[in-house]
Amino acid sequence: MYRNLVTPSRRLRKEQTKHEKKLWRLLRSRQVGNAKFRRQHVMGGYIVDFCCVESKVVIELDGGGHGEALQQEQDRRRDEFFMQRGWQVMRIWNSDVDE
Repeated sequence: MYRNLVTPSRRLRKEQTKHEKKLWRLLRSRQVGNAKFRRQHVMGGYIVDFCCVESKVVIELDGGGHGEALQQEQDRRRDEFFMQRGWQVMRIWNSDVDE
């Protein structure tokens, strides 16, 4: 485990954005397909917003900064890292959570 990410992960769980809170209310307690989701989970040197280990699904919430070219490249590399390990990555815009 990447111990240097455990403390930031815990902090992120305590300081969720309003979009993370809203999505977490839907994902928690096996409400979606009886799948157990984790939030702000450390995986391979990254902290993912949400993941279901059983189904190998990562859900990332993206705000406006993810439209920038540099951030898009970082997201692409991150997604590739997970997909090469058999994970499906879902990216959801914050605005979609609002709707």
